[in-house]
Amino acid sequence: MSAHGDVDMGHTVAGWTGTAVAVLGSAVAGTGLCLGSALCLGGGLAVVALAALVTWALHLAGWGKPGGPRPRAEWDWRVRDPMRRHGDCLACRMAGRRRAVPVPAVDPEEQPVDPEEQPVLADA
Repeated sequence: MSAHGDVDMGHTVAGWTGTAVAVLGSAVAGTGLCLGSALCLGGGLAVVALAALVTWALHLAGWGKPGGPRPRAEWDWRVRDPMRRHGDCLACRMAGRRRAVPVPAVDPEEQPVDPEEQPVLADA
């Protein structure tokens, strides 16, 4: 049992990478603030913004996870998300992705026929 109990905390490559880049950007921005350097402060804030973009890109590439619990086999942070398309998560909606909707199988004989495509019967 982990320190968090028997739950999935959502540790992913996207989450760890984004956090590391954001911490680096925060350190650079903090150093710039202490030194009074606007260039260093701005650079650090730019790296923090870059962290959001890196996290988003990794999530869309399948290294993130959707909200909610995952099966125990997918708890390891190095496991890619097999769906890679989450209709409910903000990152996927911002990318314009929609959840794949299954199309019901239809019998071809039961499909409605367009009246314009029906052959015209000649009067006998």
